[in-house]
Amino acid sequence: MPNQIPPPTPDEFAPFYADYVQRATQRENVYAALSQQIDELHAALDSLSDAQACFKPGAGEWSIKEVLGHLNDVERVFSYRLLRVARGDITPLPGFEQEDYVRAAGFDRYSVAGLIGEFESLRRANMLAIGYMTEEALNCRGTASGYTVSARALIHMIVGHVDHHMASLQEKYLQVAVTL
Repeated sequence: MPNQIPPPTPDEFAPFYADYVQRATQRENVYAALSQQIDELHAALDSLSDAQACFKPGAGEWSIKEVLGHLNDVERVFSYRLLRVARGDITPLPGFEQEDYVRAAGFDRYSVAGLIGEFESLRRANMLAIGYMTEEALNCRGTASGYTVSARALIHMIVGHVDHHMASLQEKYLQVAVTL
């Protein structure tokens, strides 16, 4: 298992992922953060009822369940990219439209416990895969959404994406949702 995954350099990811990479590099250990985020998600959201998790802070905003479903979608998309890149596959990988994915899924009909459990299962599978990656695999590069991306950048993006949405949930959602 990797003790530490060095942060990527700016040429290893698209500029629009800089926030995610920065958030991940603020963690003491990105590999350890993969597991810590499971606990953080449980601590923040396990007490919510399904009705509370349907809360939206405004028109056009996602519900808490939709944010969780989005986390699961991105965990899958980024981990697929990670697998392909770490295996040396240089086939360009397309982007995806997150709004379309959320709209098509109907996450508000899912249970909040089911969405959190799904995240945990996906993340644990990713931790196993990442744990076996060699330094050579972590440094492999491919193309996603028209930009060069490295395996280690994708790991940072996976962590930073969750941190980004957890911050949003804390700032805009949870204080109101728990009072419903």
